[in-house]
Amino acid sequence: MRLSPENLPAIAARIPVPRYDRSELRAGIVHLGVGGFHRAHQAMYLDALFGEPDAFGEPDAGRFAILGVGVRAEDVSMRDALRAQSTLYTLVEKEADRPPRPRVIGSMIDYLFAPDDPEAVLAALTDPAVRIVSLTITEGGYHVNQSTGEFEADAAVLAEVRHGEQPTSAFGFLTEALARRRTAGTEPFTVMSCDNLPQNGRVAQRTLSAFAGLRDAELGEWIDREVSFPNSMVDRITPVTSRLDRRRLLEEFGVEDSWPVVCEPFCQWVVEDRFPSGRPALERVGVQFVDDVEPYELMKLRLLNAGHQALCYLGYLAGYRFTHEVCRDPSFVRFLSAYMEEEATPTLGPVPGVDLPAYKRQLIERFSNPEISDTLARLCADSSDRIPKFLLPVTLARLAEGKDVRRSALVVASWARYAEGVDEQGQPIDVVDRRRTDLADRAARRLADPLAFLKDETLFGDLRHQPAFTEPYVRALDSLHSIGARATVEQWEDRL
Repeated sequence: MRLSPENLPAIAARIPVPRYDRSELRAGIVHLGVGGFHRAHQAMYLDALFGEPDAFGEPDAGRFAILGVGVRAEDVSMRDALRAQSTLYTLVEKEADRPPRPRVIGSMIDYLFAPDDPEAVLAALTDPAVRIVSLTITEGGYHVNQSTGEFEADAAVLAEVRHGEQPTSAFGFLTEALARRRTAGTEPFTVMSCDNLPQNGRVAQRTLSAFAGLRDAELGEWIDREVSFPNSMVDRITPVTSRLDRRRLLEEFGVEDSWPVVCEPFCQWVVEDRFPSGRPALERVGVQFVDDVEPYELMKLRLLNAGHQALCYLGYLAGYRFTHEVCRDPSFVRFLSAYMEEEATPTLGPVPGVDLPAYKRQLIERFSNPEISDTLARLCADSSDRIPKFLLPVTLARLAEGKDVRRSALVVASWARYAEGVDEQGQPIDVVDRRRTDLADRAARRLADPLAFLKDETLFGDLRHQPAFTEPYVRALDSLHSIGARATVEQWEDRL
């Protein structure tokens, strides 16, 4: 049965569907960058809120539905999938040793593809009813220097600024929309980043203010002064939807969905409570609103995200292709556990309400979930955006205290080995990274210059000048080439 509003009553006999009247929903949130994670996370929380008993008895309860927006050419597929189903889709939670649990999500009520009609997007963003604009545009979408954290305007940004009233990027649309709201005397919306970035709200603020300032210095200052950018921490493992996922949904539940989303059962969202124009009461469905997100954010970035990086390159080089496969290998689990315990955890402060030892044990259980089938290739992608944010802050904090970083050095060496683009069997690796060519060139110079990979200071800062890191890094890189990833991991703890 095709997923559609007309078929919901029949589908309800098979899987849960929205228990609320979607015709009562109004868009109060515009989300830029609709992908699997947003649909498994923010949209899921709002769907749960709308389904709460007496939810629509609250003032404005139904006025925080989502209007999704795609700004990239690649988003045309999402446009077609969502429009064909009136923006309904199926979310499937998958857990080891349990049947999958699908449900239909209805909290997104429209989807706009910006290249089709940029003015329609701007009309939505300037609507006074829109009080929040949220973002999942990936770590690389913020135009930030990986080493300094400062905004960098490349040629594309400068070209867009010259034609500010004809935006093409997420920050171009935000700038033009806020300029129009300012001129009209309309209160600015809150900008809420949901990307995996340290201090993601502050990064969004710095980027947007600088982007707008290139066009109009006063506008940039007004945005910096008047617009709220709450920090947030988001967490849910959401792999790419496969053909098998679509087929299983059809065969096991009789629901035909052109783009369902699969995810793990675990979900967490911690948000800084700074919404001057109002927000939905998401605390009713488990979202934590706090004064300071940083302890939760560092916990997640330095344990979960850095933990993924600690596994993905080594696991891929060893011949594994899925995260759960690596986590069945005791040598890799021993290495991951030691990295989290000995290097990452000492850089964290107290995390209110969280049992860190239990959290780390749970992470390994989550990584080991075979039903998710999370690919190592996904975790290895965009490393030049991820490693500087997830792993290197741990490394630098440890070095500053004169502490051991030999496990971090092995992880960076495994990235350098992976960036060469050929695995241990001589097969090509499809390295997905915006700096792919430069990474490969520097990785290939290993024999002539063992530290060549570290010489990009925009990624590594002065790390190549710190022997406490470079000595174990060179030793690890030599080991990866001489005995391979698995043997290196097996022996690395014994060498420490």
